Amino acid sequence: MQPFKKTTAALATIALSLGMAVIPVFAQDATTATPPPTIDTGNTAWMLVSTVIVLMMTIPGLALFYGGLVRKKNILSTLMQSFAAACLISILWMVVGYSLAFTDGGSLNAYVGGFSKFFLAGVEKASLSGTIPETVFMTFQMTFAIITPALICGAFADRMKFSALLWFLGIWLIVVYAPICHWVWGGGFLMGDGVLDFAGGTVVHINSGVAALVACLVLGKRVGYPSEPMIPHNLVLSVIGASLLWVGWFGFNAGSAVAANETAGIAMANTQIAAAAAGLAWMFAEWMFHKRPSVLGIISGAVAGLVAITPACGFVGFGGALVIGLVAGAACFWAATVLKPMLGYDDSLDVFGIHGVGGIVGAILTGVFAVEAIGGTAGALEGNVGQIGTQLYGIAATVIWCAVATFVILKVIDLVIGLRVSREVEVEGLDLNLHGEVVP
Repeated sequence: MQPFKKTTAALATIALSLGMAVIPVFAQDATTATPPPTIDTGNTAWMLVSTVIVLMMTIPGLALFYGGLVRKKNILSTLMQSFAAACLISILWMVVGYSLAFTDGGSLNAYVGGFSKFFLAGVEKASLSGTIPETVFMTFQMTFAIITPALICGAFADRMKFSALLWFLGIWLIVVYAPICHWVWGGGFLMGDGVLDFAGGTVVHINSGVAALVACLVLGKRVGYPSEPMIPHNLVLSVIGASLLWVGWFGFNAGSAVAANETAGIAMANTQIAAAAAGLAWMFAEWMFHKRPSVLGIISGAVAGLVAITPACGFVGFGGALVIGLVAGAACFWAATVLKPMLGYDDSLDVFGIHGVGGIVGAILTGVFAVEAIGGTAGALEGNVGQIGTQLYGIAATVIWCAVATFVILKVIDLVIGLRVSREVEVEGLDLNLHGEVVP
């Protein structure tokens, strides 16, 4: 029995000695070796779902939202604009947009990406973007690229030629959207300078809102505006469209975490809170000043809240989301009902009033309510007052480039093929004259 005990003790001593010798080797390997990236199936599944529902925001969401707001004689042309945008932008994003937005532009990288992924060169089955396939990331970003120019169409509803529209959307994607996307998310100067934009306050909403304002100013007012009533054709369609936008926005905002994680959960909760608060804020403001709450008002308010929370959703707490929604609802109500008549521009479906103003409000308030424990950057309420200045800097850069480039694009198209339909076509309706179809 005694020899057995001695043998066991000796073996234990040897094993312990070997273990102590081997552990440092493994520890050293663990600190120096970087494991290769691998696909996370949970993240990939969430991003597949997010991509689908963000596409749903444009078709059918935005198409129905806008389609119900125009007059009956232009409903098909309005639906056509969103559907055609989805087709055209998908191809342009595949050809060149993704590369300009998300690759290294070399000496120009602060401003625009390069052509290394022209026609998706190098984007293969095994290519990864973080823990998801690059094909999924590319398509997810494609859906953002689709909805942004499609939003602009609401500003000049009823009066732009379809041929001019296609040229405008295509050129604008390449010259305006892709560079600004690169600035904020692709390694450009706004990203490097610390501008906070979680899901597209500058890239999507300020960008589309400013372009919308420029476009409606360049085209001029609709025939009969404002003396003739421009009553929405079918608010039922608009409610359905707004509801689809709201649901799809969870993919838009929570999907921008690019993972199924805590940040996605925060972004989702903030999205719901802000949308609901803004819908109520617009409704009560309208009730107070116009003596009745309207269906158009509450759905417009909800969209305004969704817009405003977009840059902030992954950086702020629930109280911040509530305030952002309330302020956005009131501010966008003012922009649509006071600012627009006061300045006299004809933004048909209030794209600037909701997306431009809402995006600016959200971007600024992100700098106020950002919580370091949530998004890694403190806002003004946590002592980092300078973040507000950083946000204003990002807003200014976006507004200036978008306004100037959009103006030039529209003027060149007008010079070459003309922008606006004839007075006769506009009065009779775009559905019949541009597409040969009408809603009975």
